Amino acid sequence: MNKKVLLALPLVLFLITFVFLFKGLFGNPKEIESGRIGQQIPAFSLPDLMDEKRIWNEQSLLGEAYLINVWGTWCPTCLIELPYLTKLREQGVKIVGLYYEQGYDPDFGDTFSLPALQQEVSQMLARTGDPYQFNILDLERKLALDLGVSGAPETFLIDKHGKIVLHHTGDINERVWRAKFAARLLELQ
Repeated sequence: MNKKVLLALPLVLFLITFVFLFKGLFGNPKEIESGRIGQQIPAFSLPDLMDEKRIWNEQSLLGEAYLINVWGTWCPTCLIELPYLTKLREQGVKIVGLYYEQGYDPDFGDTFSLPALQQEVSQMLARTGDPYQFNILDLERKLALDLGVSGAPETFLIDKHGKIVLHHTGDINERVWRAKFAARLLELQ
C-alpha cells in the first residue's frame, strides 16, 4: 500500500501544478486582488506633503466618499492620469494624494530634500493640473504597504465610514472611470 502512495505522489503533484497553471491562463494579469476590500483603511498618522506641521490620519478623512490616489513625480503613468483626475475633481470628486517617494531610503544616507520635493510637486501639478485636495507624504511607505500598494499609480475608493470599496492598479482614465468607479461612487453618495 505504501508503495502505491509513493508512486501516485508525482501524479498528484503534477495535477496540482497543472490546475494552478491552467487557472493562470485565464486570469487578467492587470487585475491585482486587494485583500483590503471591505476593510477599514489602516490606521496612520502622516504629514501633509506641502505643510509637514499638518498631520493627517484615518479619522480626518471620514464623512464623505473619496479616492486615495498613490502617485509620484517620478511616475510617467501618473503624469498621464493627472489631467483626467483634475477633471474629476472639477466635477466634485474628492481625491486625496498619497505621495510615494521612490528615491527615499534612510538606510543609504540623507540625500532627501523636502523643499526640493515640494518644489518639484508644485511645478508638476502646475503643468498638468492639481486633482488633489491635499497630499499625504508617506516617506517610509508604511500606509502604502498596509494598503498593499505595489507601485504607482494605484487608486482606492473609500466610503464615508473609511471602508475600502474598490482598488485599481494603473491609471484612471475615462474608460476605467466609467467601467469601475463612476457607478460605485454614485452609490456611496
